[in-house]
Amino acid sequence: MSFDVLQDKILKVKNPTVAGLDPKPEYVPEFLRKEAYAQYGETLQGAAEAIFAFNKGLIDALCDIVPAVKPQSAYYERLGWRGMEVMERTIRYAKEKGLYVIADIKRGDIGSTASAYADGWLGSTAVEGNSFKVFDADCVTLNGYMGSDSVNPFLKTCVAEDKTCFVLVKTSNPGSGELQNVPAGEGSTVYGLMADLIEKWGAETKGNYGYTRVGAVTGATHPKELEEIRAKMPHTFLLVPGYGAQGGTAEDVRHAFHQGGKGAIVNSSRGIICAWQKTGKNGEDYQEAARNAAIAMRDDICRFLDME
Repeated sequence: MSFDVLQDKILKVKNPTVAGLDPKPEYVPEFLRKEAYAQYGETLQGAAEAIFAFNKGLIDALCDIVPAVKPQSAYYERLGWRGMEVMERTIRYAKEKGLYVIADIKRGDIGSTASAYADGWLGSTAVEGNSFKVFDADCVTLNGYMGSDSVNPFLKTCVAEDKTCFVLVKTSNPGSGELQNVPAGEGSTVYGLMADLIEKWGAETKGNYGYTRVGAVTGATHPKELEEIRAKMPHTFLLVPGYGAQGGTAEDVRHAFHQGGKGAIVNSSRGIICAWQKTGKNGEDYQEAARNAAIAMRDDICRFLDME
């Protein structure tokens, strides 16, 4: 079961964190941008190639420190088909380096559309009797607020392909409470109902560690709710955004974990990939800076965990 794979990787490196690969061209050191622009011009293609070079360098620097990476599709979509091709190459390269890949796509649609998304991101696409992998991520993020119709096609593909998904429950953004914290039923909230649904959706898919294929996204910026959700969802693996740049702390995210540092993974994006911007070396040390930032994050969070 795929979350077993992720948990094994976390325990192997004793690090329950994931590096978000969310690059804008301006996040890429100047020397890498110049190399790409010299070959492709100051174009969308040039920007995409600069980002791929940056991603490769980051993956090389981090692959023995973090168990997983999480490319966010928006940063690639904004460059059109060139960016999406780079996301595909980034996923492939990360998997070659032994990393677990969470494609942060937050899709939420129903029926044949959801099935098409699942084919592209997790499964395969049929062409004249032949089957082709496309993005082939290990896991995707989903918006399940359209109900089971939007999740079941992905879950079907997850079972067939031994993969997983994370569904939004309580997100890290300040405005999340406008909907997610609305009372819903006796003693519950909208996010509480979603938590219940996720446990139900994945109930028949538990792996060796007791977690189902349907994980949950719950932000570090709401530690009280995070602690409540962890208790409410004993069989659900958690993806925890909001650490670092958004204000979440290691003390906050400790609530996401079960004993032994199991059952959750914490994300940081800008704090790792933009760490070079704080060293004063014009990005020549971007790999070293990213690695040091990832190690510092690991050590900060693990102060509160009893990693086995």
